[in-house]
Amino acid sequence: MPSSTVIVLAREPAAGKTKTRLALRVGDATAAVLADAFLRDTLAKVKALRIRVVIAAATPQGVKESRYFRNLAETYGTALIDQAMGGLGARMSHALRPYVENGAAILIGSDLPSLPLTHFKRALALLAQYDVVLGPTLDGGYYLVGARGAIPEMFRGISWGEESVFQETVRRLRAAETRYALAPWWYDVDEGADLMMLAAHLFRRARLGTLLNACMPLGRKCPCPTTATILARLRI
Repeated sequence: MPSSTVIVLAREPAAGKTKTRLALRVGDATAAVLADAFLRDTLAKVKALRIRVVIAAATPQGVKESRYFRNLAETYGTALIDQAMGGLGARMSHALRPYVENGAAILIGSDLPSLPLTHFKRALALLAQYDVVLGPTLDGGYYLVGARGAIPEMFRGISWGEESVFQETVRRLRAAETRYALAPWWYDVDEGADLMMLAAHLFRRARLGTLLNACMPLGRKCPCPTTATILARLRI
């Protein structure tokens, strides 16, 4: 297939400005620490794919002046670009476009630390056969979008944050007769209840942990060791 890229959409962790819904459960400082852990675990996984990785960063001073993102890029061997201005759809489209015109790319966020490496590989494999790949989430959105060639009209006018995001995107793809496929379902971690689910999943706690591992296997190796270490220390 054409050359492939993984783009990670990320915001610089800052207490009081990062993961604000999660902070309602754990506090501003811990939410920022977890956001950093989520991002590091994500970058460690995609680095193992041995393809080009790009961090599309949101930081007040821009990536060239961000010590945080420059250190991450050096540690994980990634390229750095600034996120565009505007809403989520505009930022995703801007990040994807340079890498899909003559190749294929998948774009993910950094708030799904437990996603196994196999799901990234599955999404990339699907892009060899389809024009768009979506990874749906349990809350009605999607955690991953992949494309090759021209990006269809799938981002503009979407009510981001609503439960209808995934359904509306699929409706548009069908209307445009775009060939699309779905990566396995997963979940992101936005608020306190999600964090508790993540802990149950990672540590296989009670019936919820057993059910999650039956439906969404993590594999033999923990997919997010940095995050798991922090959760264990916090006793979450």
